[in-house]
Amino acid sequence: MGRAYQNKKESMAKTAGQKTRIYSRYGKEIYVCAKNGGFDPDGNLSLRHMIAKAKKDQVPAHVIERAIEKARGGGGEDYETARYEGFGPGGIMVIVDCLTDNVKRTFTEVRQAFVKNAAKLGGPGTVGHMFEHQAVFVFKGNNEEEVLEMLMMADVDVTDVELEDGMINVYAPHTEFYKTKTALTEALADTEFVVEEITFVPQTMADLSDPEEVAQFEQFIAALEDCDDVQNVYHNAELAEE
Repeated sequence: MGRAYQNKKESMAKTAGQKTRIYSRYGKEIYVCAKNGGFDPDGNLSLRHMIAKAKKDQVPAHVIERAIEKARGGGGEDYETARYEGFGPGGIMVIVDCLTDNVKRTFTEVRQAFVKNAAKLGGPGTVGHMFEHQAVFVFKGNNEEEVLEMLMMADVDVTDVELEDGMINVYAPHTEFYKTKTALTEALADTEFVVEEITFVPQTMADLSDPEEVAQFEQFIAALEDCDDVQNVYHNAELAEE
C-alpha cells in the first residue's frame, strides 16, 4: 500500500479543526451512538469505540458524559448521515462524511466549500471506488510477519501488514475492526495503539508540491472543517515535506 499509514494520516491531519469543533463532533457522534444502540458502552460496541477514540483525542470527560445524558433524556435531534464526493485542488480525491439534521443546509454549505476553492463536487460513487473502507491499527513493532501470522491464526481477514520506521501498520476490512483489535490485544497485551480506527484509505496518493495548489488545498479543507455538520474529511493528498 505504499507509505505507512501514520505518514498518510499526518498529511491528512495537517488542517485539523480547533478543539472546540472536535469536541462538538465527538459529542454529536457519541449522542447518535448512544441514542441508536443504548447508553451502556459494555453493551454498545460502537459507543465504546467512539468513547475510546474521543479519550485518545483528549476530549474532556464532561463532553462525553453530556452527550450520553442528552441521548438518555431523549435529546430531540434526529441526525442522519450524508456523504459527498468530488475533486479538490490539484485533482485530489475527497470524501466528506456528515451528520446532519437538515440535509438541504448541509449540502449547500459543502457545495459552497467546493465551489469557492477550485474544487468540483461530484455524485455518489465519484471517487469512493478509489478508497478502501478499512480498519487500521498502528503500533510500535519490528516483525510484521509474526503479526500477520498471528492474525491469520486468529482467523482475521487481514488485508495487509506493513513495517516502516519501527511502526507496524495493520489493515483489515472495516467489518473486522473488533475482531482484529481483540486478536492484537490478546496477543500483544502491552501494545499501545497509535492509531485504531475505521477510515477510508486511498488506493493511491496524489503529490501536492506546488505552493499555490498546497495553499488552495489547505483553504479548501479548512472551509469543509468550518461546516458544523462535517464529521470527517478523507482525501488522497500527500503534501511535500516542509
